[in-house]
Parts: sequence; structure tokens; C-alpha cells
Amino acid sequence: MAANGYRTTMVNALPLFRLPRAADWRDLVLPREHGSWSLALEPLALALLVVPSVPGAALAVAVVAAFFARRPLRIALRETQLDRRNAAHGVLGMLALIAALATALAVAVGGFRWAAWLVPSLIGGAVFLGFDLRSGGREEVAEIAGSAAFAWLPAAFAVLADATPEMALALGLVMCGRAVPTVMTVRAALRAAKTGGHRTGPALGAALVALAAGIALALMGHAPWLAAGALALLAARTFWLLILPAPALRARTIGISEAILGIIFVVTLAAVWRL
Repeated sequence: MAANGYRTTMVNALPLFRLPRAADWRDLVLPREHGSWSLALEPLALALLVVPSVPGAALAVAVVAAFFARRPLRIALRETQLDRRNAAHGVLGMLALIAALATALAVAVGGFRWAAWLVPSLIGGAVFLGFDLRSGGREEVAEIAGSAAFAWLPAAFAVLADATPEMALALGLVMCGRAVPTVMTVRAALRAAKTGGHRTGPALGAALVALAAGIALALMGHAPWLAAGALALLAARTFWLLILPAPALRARTIGISEAILGIIFVVTLAAVWRL
């Protein structure tokens, strides 16, 4: 009895976290949703290519650390296996330290004036996290909020690089015009393929609003006309997938095609915007 009580006491006294092993990172950190990689990394790539800066690079490190913290946070809160939960705590601690140090560097070099531009991203991220921790991360509101949170980040990067507020606004709006209608389009296309139900209005409306914003920004000289052209092509993609009798596509096929579109969007737009 005494021995059993001692063992129970020792198990309960185990640390709340342990240093993660190499094998833990793939299991505990890498997101399972492949589309999230594009939605998170495309805005960072566009920002670092168009408005590069040392504090911007530091902020990018902090954002990537926060992106990778999503899965271990869920595991730390919901896992019943003690060793795996403790490993998730260890991963979270390391990612939190990286994010804190990177943010401190961004503030030390770039000051605080960019922080206000992060507010929309923080609100969107909080909405997504609230759904995600209740196993609702794939609901439409959550995915739209999460994509918008990342898409708006180039605005803060622009301010960190001493760009004008107009350019910051343009970068954020153009990237949102890429990300938010894409999430709505992909969801609607996959839902139609799975259930036969067609809900085209919201996605098509979002794509047209994004196109109108791109044209307005180009007319005012705040964004290159290529941005409006790219948003027009994305709107045409939405029309093709949801309105025209397009062939039924698998989720993997749509995901790969969207990732390729994202790379082309970022690289070409960054090249022209820098000029």
C-alpha cells in the first residue's frame, strides 16, 4: 500500500513539461491542414519581399512561432496521455520564448508605432482561437477570421519598414482580397462536391468586393495595376469553380492548385510592387 502510494505521489509530481525530443516536433507542431500553410506564409512572404526590414524579419519569426503553437496548445489542453501533454507544454514554452524574443527585437529596432496595425490581426486570431479550442476550427467563421488575421499582417510589416500608411493599407487589403475569398471559394466548392448543395453568393460577392478594392487602390496609385489584375483572375477562378459547370475536383487537387496560385500571386506581385 505504501509503495503504491509513493508511486502515485511521484507520478503526480512529474513536471508539467519536458524538453521535446526530435520526434515530438512532427507529432506535436506541424499543422495537419495543408491549406493553412499557404494562408499563413503567403502574407509573410509578400511582406518580406515588398517591404523588407530587420524588425519585419523579427516579427515574421514571432508570427511563425505563433502559427506553430496552435497544435501543441490544443494538445496541451486536451491530451489525456501525460507524457505527450508534458511534451506539448515543453514545445509551447520554447515557441513562446522564441515569439517573445523576436517581438522584443522588433520593438527594440522598430519602436511601437506599428503595434496598432496588428489589432485587426489580433482580433481575427482571437476569434479563430476561440473556435479552434472548442474543436470548431474548421467552421466558416473561424477559417475566415484566421485567414484575415494572417492576411492583414503585411500592413504592420509595411509600417515597420517606414512605408506610408497608404501603402500599408494597400498591402493589407490586397492580401485580404487574396485570402478571404479563397477560403470562401474553396469551402463552397468542396461543399458542392460533397453534398450537391450550391452556396455561391457569399464567395462570389467577396471576390467581387476584393476586385473592386484592388481597382480602387490602383486608381489612387496605392497599388500596382497587377494587383487588380491578379484579383480579377482570382474572381474568375471563383466564377469558374462555383458558377460554370466545372469538373468535380478533389480537395487535394484544389489545395495544390491554390498553393501554386498563391506562389505565383506573391512572387509576381512582389516583383512589380518593388518596382
